[in-house]
Amino acid sequence: MQPRDSALNPKLAEWLVAVNAQVAKLKAAGFEATPTNARESLANLTRNFVDPGPEMAVSDTLVTGGEYSVPVRVYQPEDAVDGAMIIYCHGGGHMAGSVTVYDPICRRVAAACKRSVISVEYRRAPENPYPAALNDLISVVRNLGVALDRKDIRHNGRWILMGDSGGGALCASASRLLQHQPHRIDAQVLIYPSLDYTMQTPSIEENGRGYLLEKEKILWYFENYFRNAENPYLASPLHGEFTGNMPATLVVTAGFCPLRDEGLEYIRKMRDGGAKAEHLHFADMIHAFLNIESLVPEACGRVYRHVAEYLRGV
Repeated sequence: MQPRDSALNPKLAEWLVAVNAQVAKLKAAGFEATPTNARESLANLTRNFVDPGPEMAVSDTLVTGGEYSVPVRVYQPEDAVDGAMIIYCHGGGHMAGSVTVYDPICRRVAAACKRSVISVEYRRAPENPYPAALNDLISVVRNLGVALDRKDIRHNGRWILMGDSGGGALCASASRLLQHQPHRIDAQVLIYPSLDYTMQTPSIEENGRGYLLEKEKILWYFENYFRNAENPYLASPLHGEFTGNMPATLVVTAGFCPLRDEGLEYIRKMRDGGAKAEHLHFADMIHAFLNIESLVPEACGRVYRHVAEYLRGV
């Protein structure tokens, strides 16, 4: 556990007063969470606080070869360097988010890292519960090269997995499953990732109320994700095997995020297992701060710059 070593960012503190008041009002009026309003909430939040990203070549295609033809969007910055491309999995608790919602974020990643980014439109719960989204990502890792060849997009067949929140969970889960197989993953970048479906780390309680992502909402996401009596412990990346064959990893955490301690424990287990893991911590931030960029532009800019610098060394 990493205790808080900073006060909450003042702009976030002011904004959260209004957010929490609105949440309380909705609950008092009998608000019922549904997949529809969860998706609308994340889409509206991102649209209101993240400006459109930089212009670049963008194209859509399907990655076939698995149980489902996975739609992906390819971002190609003009100054892209040779090397592994980034496969991006959006956040949203396995229920919300989409390629469209994360368009400005993926554009920023591509521009900052000077690498092509492939954004994955994986299937979402509850319509498509576990392990559909995970199977989609693994299918993309295995079959993306063929899809890019079909579009005459140059690549070297190597990939970097990157995702935030629930998307980070998918990346870590895929890396866990593929570590004992020949794989083409050079690195992974996990931004305030969800890694423990059992919700047992201290920060779940410490930060589970009043900081945008609340404990009861996390539980609701997981109840919709696991629909067939799966064991959450066995599905959790945090509780899997860690070997030196795991890809080099950068984990980004936030001091007021309920998932903070999962990231810290994941780093420890990665290192203990013989894998490389680095840590970037934002002591005064909350979960999902990339989706509220106009409130905390300096922190968001630092994420993109640090990820770019990290990947230059991969």
